[in-house]
Amino acid sequence: MDTSPLGLLRVFAPKVPFILKTALWHSLWLSPTSSKWDLRTEITVRIIRSLLDNPNPTPLAKQQRWSLRDPGIKGKMWISKITLPRPDEEDIRDVLVEAIASQDEGEGIYTVPPIMPVEAEWAGYRANVGHDRQRLDLSEAQHYEKLMAEVTSPVTILYFHGGAHFMMDPASHRIPVSRLAHLTNGRCLSVRYRLAPQNPFPCALLDAFQAYISLLLPAPGSFHVAVPVKHIVFAGDSAGGNITLALLQLILQINRSSSRRVLNFHGRCIDLPLPVPAGIAGNSSWADLTRCMPSIASNAQWDYLPAPLTNEKISTFPHDEIWPTDPPRGDIYCDLTMLCHPLVSPLAAKDWTGSCPMWFCYGEEMLADEGKSVASLAAQQGVTVIWEQFEAMSHCFSMIFDQLATGRRCFKDWADFCVRVGNDTDEEEQVKLETKGTWFAAKMCKETDVDVTSLAVCSQEEVAERMRARTLARMQGREGEGKIMPRL
Repeated sequence: MDTSPLGLLRVFAPKVPFILKTALWHSLWLSPTSSKWDLRTEITVRIIRSLLDNPNPTPLAKQQRWSLRDPGIKGKMWISKITLPRPDEEDIRDVLVEAIASQDEGEGIYTVPPIMPVEAEWAGYRANVGHDRQRLDLSEAQHYEKLMAEVTSPVTILYFHGGAHFMMDPASHRIPVSRLAHLTNGRCLSVRYRLAPQNPFPCALLDAFQAYISLLLPAPGSFHVAVPVKHIVFAGDSAGGNITLALLQLILQINRSSSRRVLNFHGRCIDLPLPVPAGIAGNSSWADLTRCMPSIASNAQWDYLPAPLTNEKISTFPHDEIWPTDPPRGDIYCDLTMLCHPLVSPLAAKDWTGSCPMWFCYGEEMLADEGKSVASLAAQQGVTVIWEQFEAMSHCFSMIFDQLATGRRCFKDWADFCVRVGNDTDEEEQVKLETKGTWFAAKMCKETDVDVTSLAVCSQEEVAERMRARTLARMQGREGEGKIMPRL
């Protein structure tokens, strides 16, 4: 999308009649969502939906380039840009490959990626400045020192941005990430993982794993010192939530299956089993790349994400320099043979025992059922799970509608969880964290308790069958998404 004034005018001017019609229907209570949404929410969701469901989609490379435009750094945030150097040892890649093989029940196809330097941004809250205050002209090391001077909590959030695995980066998520840092009084390390389709699975997961080990064992010359694992919290939104769950599952699988005793990294070693983080916190995490669960259809009216395409709606996605891939691949993130792998679609994971506490937040959105299944299974296996779902809210609603009570409550609870698991200054406080599920009614956030162990709408056997059937349909070309770029 062209974000110049003229470009935005071209996009939104034709939608003026649509906006006026939406406002009229909402005001007359003729819209099916009028009782749950205010006018701003209704117009915003419908505009986003119309842009994402464009019958003439923008080429993939153009979308990616647009999403990677740096908006600049100003206002109430400290940002320090870093590069995590590539280790000379290849242990992190080797254990990743072993873990993939140990969970592969078929003949999944993927390419073993090289280990690369990983760019990231340290983010923190900058107090006592206006929203337009420009960034100081300092070195990145000095910016990190300024950031740490305002940090009063040991909480360290390892953050993975959303963007369907092919868009966005830490620059696009500076506002919500610095907000998390503010609410936790801590710091965030936001990772610029490699994007698909140029870098398919498991590139992003390898980068995420490298970032985690780099917190525990910093390379020489790093700005930060080793971070105790009891202070590290994984967090992410949408596709970043997918990476968060996959990274946790990777660590658990390494601990279950690896025969190694140590992991070598930058001339040092870390003993196995690997430490798990203090907690993970996902906002609208994308747990199922097959998109097979019932809420994909049943919750569509509350969401802006396009539904999976039907044969009647198949359209040819425009070709460009990055899509289709060479050789052709049926999914933007991975080969279709990998869709049901637990490190691609964490919904397929069978074992979460040994996990740290988990926080899930969803709207009444299309991805809700996959989150319910993961949360329910983990709780049944003895993991402490906090589940929060907000009535009539869309995907990642708190990052779009921060003016709403629901959006503010979601962000507050997200940060509160990170503090409770990552502060670790009071042992009794850790004991108080118990599995709990909450349904928040629209607008006023009235709370109703729900049983987390009973959240799942399908049995594990039914989930596995749904995922297999959906994958098979895409491989055989019976589903539209098997022929074009997935449009989540």
